[in-house]
Amino acid sequence: MEPNDALMSGLACGVERWREQVLALARSLHANPELSFEEAESSAAIAELLGVGGFHVERGTGGLPTAFTATVGTGELTVALCVEYDALPEIGHACGHNLIAGASTAAALALAPHVDELGITLKAIGTPAEEHGGGKTLLLEAGAFDGVGMALMVHPVQDGVTYNPAGTSAQAVGRYRAVFSGKAAHAAAAPHLGVNAADAAVLSQVGVGLLRQQIPGDHRIALYVAEGGTATNIIPERAVVEFECRAFTLPEYWALLKRVRGCFEGAAIATGTEVTIEATEPLYEPLVQDDALAAHWTAAMQSFGRDTTPSAGLSGGSTDMGNVSQVIPSLHPWLSIPGADVPIHSHGFTALADTPEAYGLMFEAATALCWTVAAAATDPEQKARFISASFQRKALQKAGIR
Repeated sequence: MEPNDALMSGLACGVERWREQVLALARSLHANPELSFEEAESSAAIAELLGVGGFHVERGTGGLPTAFTATVGTGELTVALCVEYDALPEIGHACGHNLIAGASTAAALALAPHVDELGITLKAIGTPAEEHGGGKTLLLEAGAFDGVGMALMVHPVQDGVTYNPAGTSAQAVGRYRAVFSGKAAHAAAAPHLGVNAADAAVLSQVGVGLLRQQIPGDHRIALYVAEGGTATNIIPERAVVEFECRAFTLPEYWALLKRVRGCFEGAAIATGTEVTIEATEPLYEPLVQDDALAAHWTAAMQSFGRDTTPSAGLSGGSTDMGNVSQVIPSLHPWLSIPGADVPIHSHGFTALADTPEAYGLMFEAATALCWTVAAAATDPEQKARFISASFQRKALQKAGIR
């Protein structure tokens, strides 16, 4: 069964009804970027607008001050729209989270009057700290997604990426801090009595650089030296290197991490320093796109004349939506902004995320999210599968699994 034309038209009109308020919200987010776990004004503004739209809003979901859950409806199928709103240090919304927030918020507001017709409970979940901190992972652990049968959001990217998310993914990523401990000494009078932690940091960089030649092309390693000394006449006794590893499967990720750790441990041996390595954020798991949701989304984007040719996947990138998708049927499609000839996480993309073209696409995405939810909720077999998925997860949780 397909959703009827009147329902689809009503959802599209609902997005238009809220266009002015949501556009003002998205522009405000862009103009006032807030970092992970510090998104007080952003989360409050989104929650307030959802409250105006008839949602019951809970602030501080999962013990996270800048998280929220906005709920409407009492249907058996619980649908979650994930709302992201954190920005990047120094370059602001270079990942387009103002557009993500706008699309999910507009879709939630448009769907709200139809929840009884669709037989759903609709949740807009404010998920802070996607860029760094793994907000969705923390919310999963805190039970914010309990009972959810499907979870959806969108993500803007540079131009040229297909609007068909089927088969696409995102890499697992883990972030770590390596701390080298040495021994201070006068760099001129007694350098031979020092143990140089900065040398260990340099050697670790060399080791990782050489390792990059011997890893698969879709693996990624990135690092920077956060601390490497305090004065030229003191042998550095402490050095800190922040690093991350990425791969598209967890077995590949763990294998890569083992080799990268070896670079740091070898540098410590070579310099006579000690090294400790600890995780600084939750592990982001690979992204899994639900085939049925992807098909509904693709059909919706085709109606807007967008390129929906099949994709072989992305070349890199990670999201804590991956953790959600591992346990809940999920959709995380890519929004290729027309004319965006610069990469995400750049100053150029920050500017593009605040253009009429980007906002126009944001509202197309909001409508497509509505139509995707409606198509899934009005298909008896698919609806039953999504409801079953939520019950299966409850059973696993009771058994102590995830």
